[in-house]
Amino acid sequence: MKNIEIFLRKLLLKIFLFFSKNHNSNGIPDISNKKVLIIRLNRIGDALVTTPLINSLKNNFNPMIYLLADKKNNFVFKNNHAIEEVIIFDKKKGLKETIKYLNSMDFDVIIDTHTDVSTTVSFLIAYLDAPIKIGFNKDNRKLYTHLVPILNTKIFHVIDRLLEITNYLLNYKGTLEKYNIEYSISKEALHSAESFISEYQDKFIVGINISAGSEARFWGIENFKRLIMALDYSNIQPIILSAPADLAKAESISDKMIPLYYSESFEIFSAIITKLDILITPDTSIVHIASAYKIPVFGLYVQYDTEDTIWYPYCSDYEIVLTKEATLKNITFNEVKTKLIPFIEKYHEK
Repeated sequence: MKNIEIFLRKLLLKIFLFFSKNHNSNGIPDISNKKVLIIRLNRIGDALVTTPLINSLKNNFNPMIYLLADKKNNFVFKNNHAIEEVIIFDKKKGLKETIKYLNSMDFDVIIDTHTDVSTTVSFLIAYLDAPIKIGFNKDNRKLYTHLVPILNTKIFHVIDRLLEITNYLLNYKGTLEKYNIEYSISKEALHSAESFISEYQDKFIVGINISAGSEARFWGIENFKRLIMALDYSNIQPIILSAPADLAKAESISDKMIPLYYSESFEIFSAIITKLDILITPDTSIVHIASAYKIPVFGLYVQYDTEDTIWYPYCSDYEIVLTKEATLKNITFNEVKTKLIPFIEKYHEK
């Protein structure tokens, strides 16, 4: 039933776009001091990689930025000083009510940060009244007044592709400074992490995250056990990190010998990342938390059926093991060990 619904939504969008007027304009719009709505729905990782763009727009043009976010990712933008207000898109209210509410706010500019075509976002763009609508040059291009080129996905990090919006608005004059991911963590969450880690303060702490939201990105209990054994240095303290859904696996790996940290709260889980010396993890949103706090990352990545650049940590030193297969289980322990030990020793010896 879900597949049929998706098919019908895409078909409806194609028909809608076919009959839509082309709104493309020439010239570069000036968004300085304007009231701007940035649209960023979907997942936590999508929200995190959008924060450099938000801060670059604020620093270069000083607009009043409002953010339309998803129920699943809106908390990422909490306490971001570049944002006036985060508006949560509520699917239950429907598009009509959302559009009515957003139009009542009289935005000067709409910026769509999605590099793929979204049916929901396309209808939002079409029916919002802002005179300037900025988006990437993709299949729904007719809906935008101004089009931003999409950088080569095989070469450029997703953050660089998003920052192309700022480069475009600056008319490519000068070199854009490096913007890192921003994610604010409360003092309470940081205190919780500090309390957990206090007895290991004199150790070199290696966080081993086993969770990535799918079975395909779980490396396997025995592999993680062998990895921990390989970290048998006198001053290294491994800590297993896990989502609650993977707690049984984490306990099997820990075997009551290795400290285990988990939380339902993304913020509390992220807080522990800031206290690590190195993070070992499959490809998941906490890679971007490590980047935000410049924690070195050793990543296990699946690059299946795509040539797109992986979402590596943008501002952290990193090493990766990558498979072109559909699952991490095809990565051998020896492949990981060969790259991991030199990476650990680079920091452990300091």
